[in-house]
Amino acid sequence: MNVRSDARAVARGRLPVAVHLLAFSLFAMGSAEFLVAGVLPAIAADLRIPLSAAGAMISAFAVGVVVGGPVLAVATLRRPRRTTLVAAQALFAASVAAGLLVDHYGVILVTRFVAGLAYAGFWAAAAVTAVGLVTPERAARASGVVVSGLSLAMIAGGPASALLSHFTGWRGGFWAVVALTAVGAVATLAAVPETRAGAAPAVRRELRAVARPQLWLVYAATLTSTAAYMITYNYLAAFLTGSTGTAEVWVPPILTLFGVGAFVGLSVGGRVADRRPFHALLAGAAGIALTSAGLAVFAGQAVVVVALVAVLGMAGFVLNPAIYGRVFTIASAAPTLAGATAVSAFQLGISLVPLFAAPALAGGAGVGAVPWIGAALALASVPAVLADRALSAQKTS
Repeated sequence: MNVRSDARAVARGRLPVAVHLLAFSLFAMGSAEFLVAGVLPAIAADLRIPLSAAGAMISAFAVGVVVGGPVLAVATLRRPRRTTLVAAQALFAASVAAGLLVDHYGVILVTRFVAGLAYAGFWAAAAVTAVGLVTPERAARASGVVVSGLSLAMIAGGPASALLSHFTGWRGGFWAVVALTAVGAVATLAAVPETRAGAAPAVRRELRAVARPQLWLVYAATLTSTAAYMITYNYLAAFLTGSTGTAEVWVPPILTLFGVGAFVGLSVGGRVADRRPFHALLAGAAGIALTSAGLAVFAGQAVVVVALVAVLGMAGFVLNPAIYGRVFTIASAAPTLAGATAVSAFQLGISLVPLFAAPALAGGAGVGAVPWIGAALALASVPAVLADRALSAQKTS
């Protein structure tokens, strides 16, 4: 694959192959994020630490992502983007491998944090690179395809790696992630065209772009809408077995349905968001709110709950291409730091889920109340979307 073949693909209305390769790399790296939850008991037993301490590995990775996106975006601003992508993949693979070669809990936490930094740096650079490879009217679709790698990690990467770890020990799945990341790095080096951030990129210009209030409206919508569907997803196993009465054996397939819905949502959202981003944002928020409320109301009806889980994944991920489309539209002159901060807002929304759920769980409401919290968070994102739309209308009038 080369730049010329990618140009012919664009001319025929298809996205460049490089965009799909970036999605594959995000799938490989993202699988490590979803793998940990499935092997926590094995990690705790092997390292002789409490389960809660093993869970800190998830937090260490999340903090690395939140911090790493903006910091690495500034640090690599003047570097060619393909170089940044490959360097991030190499750092990620090296940090994951280092954590597998030691039995020291503290060292593993550090390697998880570093892996989060690299993951955030890759994600931000990949989104900007994908947008730079297509025409402006296809930007949201291109970013949606890249993010689809994350939903594929949720559907298949994490569960498959966890299954591999079941037969090979908890390290086996992580070694598979290292191998896939290495393959992705080679593919990136061979097939992703070299691009730069533009003539004389400046940190001040990037900071001015990120300081725009309208952009922070998009970040607010990103945080609340992400937390809105992830709060139900994170507690879905307990909800299914406790409120719906589903047998544990059916939980993994139902969780997979959420990922399938997410993949469909990204495909639909990527096409709609290029032309009508606010329609996609509002429809997604409304869909999350209604579906979450439906889960709470029909918690005892298994067939309805299963269908709603798939719809929730679809509604949640319809928003993602529109979010990135709005970020790159508002900060078109300096998208690198703006895109990285969007990644951090997305991860922060996931990280804050336990905090949002804590009042209901600690107050005795039980896991059945969690979808109601998701519905409220989805509705909380609507004012930010409407304010962004109003500001955009003022500029075009």
